[in-house]
This record gives sequence, structure tokens and C-alpha cells, in this order.
Amino acid sequence: MNDFASFAVRVPDADLLPDPLLPEQIVEGRPEVSGRVLWTSPDGTQTRGIWQITPGVVTDTEVDEFFVVVSGSATVEIEGGSTLRLGPGDACVLREGDRTTWTVHETLRKAYHSTQAATAG
Repeated sequence: MNDFASFAVRVPDADLLPDPLLPEQIVEGRPEVSGRVLWTSPDGTQTRGIWQITPGVVTDTEVDEFFVVVSGSATVEIEGGSTLRLGPGDACVLREGDRTTWTVHETLRKAYHSTQAATAG
């Protein structure tokens, strides 16, 4: 959705679309990712949406992101930084460039807002 009308979505029940991981991101298990973009800024640098991952261990390099966990649980280790234990109701901020390892204990669903630097065209 990219219109500017106000709307509401029930996050726990929202239908999501598959968003396959790159094979090199998977460390352990068979985690599957799905999501739904709810809004993207006109310049493409900001996104709001819903994201879900099933149990397993994956690595990622993050964008600037704020999210709230709706369901499930995970431990997120930030390379050279802290270890975050996340569950329902937890809010989290990740910084662009953070290299993370996600250990997903129970299928985790989050609502997020992320920002990425604009690329030169």
C-alpha cells in the first residue's frame, strides 16, 4: 500500500507473503521469512510493515529500524555489542550496519518502521 490514506491492520492476523532468505543467511534449521509492506515513503527510504520468521538461526546486516514484537521470541546477538532477548511487547531499535545473529525460539512476528539511506541514481 502506498497511498496516504489512514488505515488500520490487525497485526497478529495479517496475511503475509513469502520473503525467502538467502541461503548464506541460514546458520541452523529451516527458518522461513514472510512479510507485508504497509507503507513506503515516496523516496523509497522509509518502510513500515509486518515481518515474521519461523524458528532457526540466521544472520543479517541491519538497516535503521524500530520494531515491536507482537508474538514469539528470539535472541538477537549484535556483533561487538549486546545480546537482546525479545518477546511479545518488546520494542527494539537496530542501527544500520549492525551485523546480527537471530536465534528464533518461537515464530516471531513484529511490526516495524525502517529507514535506509537513499542510493544515488
